[in-house]
Amino acid sequence: MIERQFVAEKLKEFRIQEFIRKNLKGAGHSHTRLQRTPLGEKIIIYASRPGLVVGRRGENIKNLTEEIKNRFNLENPQIEINEVENINLDAQIVAERIANTLERFGAVRFKGIGHKTMVDVMNAGALGVEIIISGKIPSARAKSWRFYSGYLKKCGDIALTGVRSAEAIAKLKTGVVGIKVRIMPPETTLPDRIKTKGKDEVETEKKEEKEDKEEGTEKKAEDKKTEEKSAEKKREKKTKKSSAKKTTKKSSEKKADKK
Repeated sequence: MIERQFVAEKLKEFRIQEFIRKNLKGAGHSHTRLQRTPLGEKIIIYASRPGLVVGRRGENIKNLTEEIKNRFNLENPQIEINEVENINLDAQIVAERIANTLERFGAVRFKGIGHKTMVDVMNAGALGVEIIISGKIPSARAKSWRFYSGYLKKCGDIALTGVRSAEAIAKLKTGVVGIKVRIMPPETTLPDRIKTKGKDEVETEKKEEKEDKEEGTEKKAEDKKTEEKSAEKKREKKTKKSSAKKTTKKSSEKKADKK
């Protein structure tokens, strides 16, 4: 029963995400995240153009919340909109942008569109990018065109977790054209990457080591001085105690002689 409930919840989340993606097609929608809070369901929408998502005086977002509430039986859905920092590093936005440009200008300029988007992604700081446009372009026969640049992982854990992938569809007169985009962002850490230190870094590290050693020697000398001072104080105390004992003995002996 728990497994079925878990699957039903995930299926509901997927349907909500697909519904939002279809409604926000021209607003540069990237992805949607759902969170459960004590007040209700929190829906976080990431888009490149948040003004279009909100609409004039918040009309679009109000209508969207009402539709989601009625269609998916949510008690109190709260929608939060976040802007995507770099649109050229978001695979979904890049794929949707290629699809929109193909629908506007047709399949004649598909090579220029693919090459330009590839250059924009690499200039944004990506480690690698792959764009595949497949369909009846430019002739009546279906064919796949690949635009590739940089370094991109195809297998392993990094290919699943580190690479951002997305798909989009462009509806043309000749037929449907599919777009696949894969981007490796600059913050991905590769296991086989070795960072070498420059001369300046090595020199600064050596200077820091020397300073640390000098500080250590100075601290040791200070500690020795403090130890010697404490030992001298202890000796002085002992001598004072011994002299005091001697004086008390002498005074007691004198008193005994007088008696």
